[in-house]
Amino acid sequence: MVRYAIQPASSAKSASARGSYLRTSFKNTRETAQAINGLKLQRAVTFLENVIGHKEAVPMRRYAGGTGRCAQGKQSGVSRARWPVKSAQFLLSLLKNAEANADTKGLDTGNLIVKHIQVNQAPKQRRRTYRAHGRVRSMSTPISGNPN
Repeated sequence: MVRYAIQPASSAKSASARGSYLRTSFKNTRETAQAINGLKLQRAVTFLENVIGHKEAVPMRRYAGGTGRCAQGKQSGVSRARWPVKSAQFLLSLLKNAEANADTKGLDTGNLIVKHIQVNQAPKQRRRTYRAHGRVRSMSTPISGNPN
């Protein structure tokens, strides 16, 4: 059994899903997760589909350095917003998985709420790049940990 960051009060009335070591930006995934936290499941799915289609933007609140301003950020009360498509796709697949888990438990999927969502930072994936004159340098790719 996997261990989640927070245990639900009643496991019979809740469903959960998780992903580990996702190949996506931690900062973008964190901001996207906070944008859907507390929403109804259908609204969260619609929001992520709109982000993928550039119809709604994800507000950048904490990791917003260097983020340009856009008019769609006004809907969330911020001026800086982005459309992190890859993060939205990963979170959309997680929400669909959680919905399928709830359906398996016999819960009403129309009344589900995204109660808790968390994104952790994973260890960097290390590689090597070969330079001129026989030198070797290290490369690392930051990735997202386990949103659950």
